[in-house]
Amino acid sequence: MSKTLIAAARTFVLIPLFFVLTLVYSAFIIVYGIFRPAAPIFERIVKHWARTFLHIPPVQLTVEGIEHVDPHTRYVVVSNHLSTFDIPLLFAVLPIDGRFLAKKELFKIPLVAPAMRRIGIIEVDRQAGGSSRQAINDGVKLAAERGYSLIVFPEGTRSDAHELLPFKKGAFRIAIDTGLPILPVIIEGTDRISTPGSKLCYPGQAKIRVLPPIETADLTNRDDLTSLMRTTEEAITKSYNELQSRSDV
Repeated sequence: MSKTLIAAARTFVLIPLFFVLTLVYSAFIIVYGIFRPAAPIFERIVKHWARTFLHIPPVQLTVEGIEHVDPHTRYVVVSNHLSTFDIPLLFAVLPIDGRFLAKKELFKIPLVAPAMRRIGIIEVDRQAGGSSRQAINDGVKLAAERGYSLIVFPEGTRSDAHELLPFKKGAFRIAIDTGLPILPVIIEGTDRISTPGSKLCYPGQAKIRVLPPIETADLTNRDDLTSLMRTTEEAITKSYNELQSRSDV
């Protein structure tokens, strides 16, 4: 009971304050971005925003394999997806400048939407067909121009904590088209911090494991797309099951 009361107090006090901080950052990005569309200060804002979000429950982090990440290399980061804390977790932990593919519903938030577009977040409309693919291509081009890595959740939505959803091909097609290496990342535990169906966020531990990059430079969509997806999916699923078994002990 006391755990729930503390979680409720932190959620209903700190989340509104965090949203105000998000609006302040958004306004700054919109105005400052008029003069400097890709200002380095935006990266510091993104990192600070992410770390502040993680302090709300709070989240305790365990990180493995960060040595596999070269801060000077662009990647297509491919990760499983469990909760709303996954994105700030990746922003905070990975030593790269990354942007993610976001569902169109997030772009309905006043002030936040233009700020997201300003810093290069890529809008995805799953119902738009060809126009959505064009939007993704435009976003990928902008990310390349600004030197950003791409963060993609190939399951397409949040999965159940016990079993990952089948991967979709989009992230792997982007990696082959751009020649960027895939950086597999496994997240475990964020579903216990923000549980499905609950508006509360609970303190807890999350684990991140980074696997060695998978090169795509010599691959083609015709010959290698499916095998690339399957290889990555199997590696992430295996690591996720290992991390989950540790948590169950």
